[in-house]
Amino acid sequence: MDDPEPLSLFLMSLGGGLDAGFWISLAVLVLLLVLSALVSGSEVAFFSLSPEEREVLDQNSDSSSDVAIELLKHPKNLLATILVVNNFVNVGIVILASYLFSIVYPPVEGQIDYLRSAIEIGGITFIILLIGEVIPKIYANRNSLSLVNIMSTPLNILGKIPPFSWLRSFLVNGTEIVLRYARKRQLDVSSDDLENAIALTREQDTPPDEQRILEGIVKFGNTDVRQIMRSRVDTVAVDEDTPFNELVEVILESGYSRIPIYKETFDEVVGILFVKDLLKHLDEEDDFTWNALIRPPLFVPENKKIDDLLKEFQELKMHMAVVVDEYGGASGVVTLEDVLEEIVGEITDEFDDDDIVYTKVDEHTFVFEGKTPLVDMYKVLEVDGKEFENSKGESDSIAGFLIEQAGKILRNNESIVFNQLKFIVESSDKKRVKLVKIIKLPKDEEE
Repeated sequence: MDDPEPLSLFLMSLGGGLDAGFWISLAVLVLLLVLSALVSGSEVAFFSLSPEEREVLDQNSDSSSDVAIELLKHPKNLLATILVVNNFVNVGIVILASYLFSIVYPPVEGQIDYLRSAIEIGGITFIILLIGEVIPKIYANRNSLSLVNIMSTPLNILGKIPPFSWLRSFLVNGTEIVLRYARKRQLDVSSDDLENAIALTREQDTPPDEQRILEGIVKFGNTDVRQIMRSRVDTVAVDEDTPFNELVEVILESGYSRIPIYKETFDEVVGILFVKDLLKHLDEEDDFTWNALIRPPLFVPENKKIDDLLKEFQELKMHMAVVVDEYGGASGVVTLEDVLEEIVGEITDEFDDDDIVYTKVDEHTFVFEGKTPLVDMYKVLEVDGKEFENSKGESDSIAGFLIEQAGKILRNNESIVFNQLKFIVESSDKKRVKLVKIIKLPKDEEE
């Protein structure tokens, strides 16, 4: 009589004859699948926590939250523990699943059963992916905080038990060695090297606009917010108690699309008014409570780098920020346009003033307002600002630079010489320097 087909043996085994060892192995397999799902989900849960959820963990006083915070302080160790445990569990699933499958669908000696191999490989892979990876990670992405509280203590314990702790240390230390070797092989290019490379392109046929953009990109990450901001004395802002008709007059006169709103003084900015929010209220009476339309302001420190500010503008979808000093007082405002102008140059629209902020007397003589930022002076005079940046201290305007160098507010006709430029005060008072004449000196006349 011919031997029964393997598929017939599989069907017969499902009908009965399975011993207790089979059912115990099946129960262990189910437990391993649950553990695989929890560990895989915890990877997404821990590393997708929002700032608000982390704050919830900080505020909770239970032990699981404290353990979770401690694990998050060492993300490399946490990730290594998750990966090691997950791989151990998945290997156990594969071994047990193969053993159980060999019972219910035993192989035939001397024959290659392609159908059996396809079912075994495809079935085990599908189960691990579906139950151990896809479903738990989708769940963890939506319920990260609850899963973190569930898995923080088990992961903390598993990470301290050999062989998991040994393999975790091996992975973390091995990664550090690889990264250290990779850093040595990296090409270390400083901003000075980039500036020198761009300077060489001046000798080529590079258009001036492209040259200016390249130079702006190199200096972009080294520029502080205070160097490009509009100071508070030049900022158009409105008190929150201003009548509606006066507000409209200020908006029409300034031409700005966003107006800072303050309470009593500019040091207490309470929000930003978007002019577009007023469009549907233009017919309101003078007692209209327009300040209900203001939006929360974004505050940034003076020393924030403008590349970081640009990222923050992008993330928060904002175009204006209030600049504050070290004491919390408002120094001025900075806009997205100000940031972009550092790369592409001046951006003007139909509402911008066409007033010239400087006067060119001749090829070597210029007259600037004292409040003119140093970065604008560099552009007009086409000078390298390195020496000025190293000597300017806390100043960012021409007037501030002169006060920093002289140690006092210079009077009319007083002058200083710096980096082949002669600065002559044309107009000043007891409080500030108003107008400055700048003369380019030949090298032999600097002394």
